[in-house]
Amino acid sequence: MTRFPAAREMDMPAALKPSSFSDLPGWDDCDPGPVLDALRQCAGYASSVKPYRTGAFGLSVEDFRSIFDDARSVGALSGQAARRFFEDRFQVFRIEAPGHVTGYYEPEIEVSPHRTDRFRFPFHRRPDDLIDLDATNRPHGMDSSFFYGRNEGGRITEYPDRRQIDQGFLDGRGLEIAWAASRVDVFFIHVQGSARLNFPDGAVRRITFAAKTGHEYTSIGKELLALGVFRPGEATMTGIRDWFDRHPDRIEDILWRNKSYIFFREAPVDDSAAGPIAAAKTPLTAMHSLAVDRNLHTFATPFFVSAPELTHLTGEPFRRLMLAQDTGSAILGPARGDIFVGSGDKAGELAGSVNHQAIFHMLAPNIAADRYR
Repeated sequence: MTRFPAAREMDMPAALKPSSFSDLPGWDDCDPGPVLDALRQCAGYASSVKPYRTGAFGLSVEDFRSIFDDARSVGALSGQAARRFFEDRFQVFRIEAPGHVTGYYEPEIEVSPHRTDRFRFPFHRRPDDLIDLDATNRPHGMDSSFFYGRNEGGRITEYPDRRQIDQGFLDGRGLEIAWAASRVDVFFIHVQGSARLNFPDGAVRRITFAAKTGHEYTSIGKELLALGVFRPGEATMTGIRDWFDRHPDRIEDILWRNKSYIFFREAPVDDSAAGPIAAAKTPLTAMHSLAVDRNLHTFATPFFVSAPELTHLTGEPFRRLMLAQDTGSAILGPARGDIFVGSGDKAGELAGSVNHQAIFHMLAPNIAADRYR
């Protein structure tokens, strides 16, 4: 069993225990064809555009190189043929840490291209004074969790937070992509990281994550639990929305507790069946794409996720091979995942009630497997 340094904010170290495909519940009945399709797209990006950054678990794009080549050459496979593809090229390791899954989705929302009396809450593009930070340019004394900052005339500072932006910090700079009718809708789209925008002329556009202010993400569900508004298990997206409907005077106070603010970029909806472009720069696939802790895991890593009590997504206990294609501020830990459920209101209803314990198995390329034994 191989041990790794503790993940952020975790006391116990992560551990990998050698396992096998026969240990994966339901493996013989699953169809990993959609994962192979997604792997092929990741192969194209990592090989032709930019290699993915290696996470702390140590899997690199070079470990995947021959698998990427094979994925691009074999074409579409399904069922047993797709299972054999993974069985021949990967070895299975159980992540020996408490597992937990949530769900996310791509909302659809009615918007206006201009501010009106009804549509008053904007989605913003990335500002030109927002810069990426790392160890080479982060100012001394600034928290190392800040990966974005503000270039203020050559001086790097923290970027204004959600409250300051909501109160007008970005006004007059022409950064508005579109305007929504609800501040709460905008907030939850920030949490999801993408959306389809429906304009009055019938046009449909997509916005996806471009950057953020760098401030730490704070769960408003946990804030409301701490205030005694909800009991454990009640702070779902639907429950929170209902509470805001009954307490409109508390919306700003609660939302501003999450200082993180998201900026977007625009993209066309070329394929209405495809999911949004995720952090791995490839389209998400409903029920097969997973957001993971980017500091620990490398994009394009397959995971088999088993959540016996999660039944409402598929009509049976959730058991799927999934591909790491995305990340999120709240996704922290070696066995922590966010399942992309799909697009639209129905997907949102399903995603909002995913909050379950899970077992994670990581699939490591054969060439790298000996490092984990």
